[in-house]
Amino acid sequence: MSTHSPSFPGQPVPASWLSDFDKYLIGEGTHERAYEKLGAHLVSFAGQTGTAFAVWAPNASQVSVIGDFNGWDGQNHPMYSSDSGIWSLFIPGLKEHAVYKYRLITQQGEQFDKSDPYGFAMELRPATGSVVANLDSYHWGDGEWLQQRAQRQSLHSPVSIYEVHLGSWKREPDKEYGSRWLTYRELADELIPYVIELGCTHIELLPIAEHPFDASWGYQVLGFFAPTSRFGTPQDFMYFVDQCHQRGIGVILDWVPAHFPKDGAGLNYFDGTHLYAHSDPRQGEHQDWGTMIFNYGRNEVRSFLISNALFWIDKYHIDGLRVDAVASMLYLDYSRKEGEWLPNEHGGRENLAAISFLRKANEVVHGLFPGVLTIAEESTSWPMVSRPTWLGGLGFSLKWNMGWMHDTLSYMSHNPIHRKFHHHEMTFGMLYAFHENFVLPISHDEVVHGKGSLVNKMPGDDWQKFANLRAYLAFMWSYPGKKLLFMGCEFGQWQEWNHGSGLEWQALQAENHQGVQRFVRDLNQVYKTEPALHENDYDWTGFSWINANDSDNSVFSFIRRARNADDVLAVICNLTPVVRENYRIGVPKGGQWRELINSDLDTYWGGGISNGLISAVAEPAYGFEHSLALTLPPLSVLILKPA
Repeated sequence: MSTHSPSFPGQPVPASWLSDFDKYLIGEGTHERAYEKLGAHLVSFAGQTGTAFAVWAPNASQVSVIGDFNGWDGQNHPMYSSDSGIWSLFIPGLKEHAVYKYRLITQQGEQFDKSDPYGFAMELRPATGSVVANLDSYHWGDGEWLQQRAQRQSLHSPVSIYEVHLGSWKREPDKEYGSRWLTYRELADELIPYVIELGCTHIELLPIAEHPFDASWGYQVLGFFAPTSRFGTPQDFMYFVDQCHQRGIGVILDWVPAHFPKDGAGLNYFDGTHLYAHSDPRQGEHQDWGTMIFNYGRNEVRSFLISNALFWIDKYHIDGLRVDAVASMLYLDYSRKEGEWLPNEHGGRENLAAISFLRKANEVVHGLFPGVLTIAEESTSWPMVSRPTWLGGLGFSLKWNMGWMHDTLSYMSHNPIHRKFHHHEMTFGMLYAFHENFVLPISHDEVVHGKGSLVNKMPGDDWQKFANLRAYLAFMWSYPGKKLLFMGCEFGQWQEWNHGSGLEWQALQAENHQGVQRFVRDLNQVYKTEPALHENDYDWTGFSWINANDSDNSVFSFIRRARNADDVLAVICNLTPVVRENYRIGVPKGGQWRELINSDLDTYWGGGISNGLISAVAEPAYGFEHSLALTLPPLSVLILKPA
């Protein structure tokens, strides 16, 4: 890090840099790019190059910049205050890579050393110093991707997301620590080709904003504007995103505006007051998480969060934000007992300020960056999460379908002999499938904290576990909605996810694991090339049951249609370990049909039962004029297409 000593003492920041209008917009909560003015910026004023600092701390009696350039001495670089509560300072000669913090003296004389809320880089944990960084030095090569992004990410396009925790996807041997993380650039060389081979369209990253505590997985953020230094520099992360785009992969980032940790260097009690949160713990604290809730009604906090959302899209070309824990933002009584929360002004449980904030954030993101996705992790039945704000919705592009995930995983965990009593768990989701623009999520949350791995949720011996897993994934890929699968699930990792170690790549030496991985690759290929599987995800015209009610046999069959109604597929799921011969289903077309997907093929470690080409005869069934007589392999899914 820099040990540079500045040639000059600090100077006031010129009004041309941080204008009264900037301060007004920040105070009004409408400065959409506050990160261009607050934080630390490498600038030139009157022929002098250096770093301009600005921080919002309206209740502090004194603020100084301290760092490795002034011996961490608060006397050397006191900042200048303004009526807006923003303190600023220009330090000539101070260069990139200098490490700094703000020393704040409260009205009561307390002293805090804080990281920069708008800092663009930070030291490697456990250190918490901010680092002066130039985010404009990287030369991007993804112009073609950005031009095509809106089309690639439309509601009619295939979206298959590979969810990744960068610190534990793969580890390299290390003499000192046993193993180490891959860097952003190493991940560009290894993760991107893997995702391309797997056939996914997007990578979703668990939060990479700087966080000191590894076991928070990134969900307790200290540096909201700083990509974690665990894996490299800001430019290294830009390179990773750029390489994803140049190779046709979108990047979605988990974003955490729901709460922040109590770390001493962070936002909590920033200037001696609850500046970013509510002072009343009934409003301002998640007791069970040990974190603080943002005060969404405060204008400067809204500027901070909305600017943060735009920052990742603007500076790092991120293609989508998956917003974490939306339910905890919407409900004032979220995870609280009676008497532990305060009702809103109408006596209700809805957090009106949070609702207003989410709507505004979505409007701004979609207005400035058309085609960028915003995705809500929202676990309740809150209406119109993914509907436009002008219709009364929250304005998200997509919403995670948590109900579908819980119901279908519950069904698959039952012994097949009992599944006929739980048939509704696989069909119930169709009652609300088109109420929202859904993503079907098999995420990290389903394979941690004693829940076990995805393959270990499946009943039976090893053969049945893997047959069940392949059948479940085929059901998911053929069901309406975009797809999300957490790393390791694609090859049937036995152990549940551990953030401190790499995936069980050694499992791929075995044919059963190879088979699942090969199957996911083929599923993605068919999903992307068959319009019937993705064009009408959010419209009833894209789905119809053939037979939803064969609970005795635990068989489900349905039709998927593209926007061209003649482009159809038939999907048949046999979720018992019984071969069913001459099983008749109705189909919308006569002539020959062929298998696009058969989860029981030998190449997937299945039993090898196949139908080949089948002729649909003029025998009515289930409301269709033609029908097929099929042999259904055990614990399998078939996807059929007219030949």
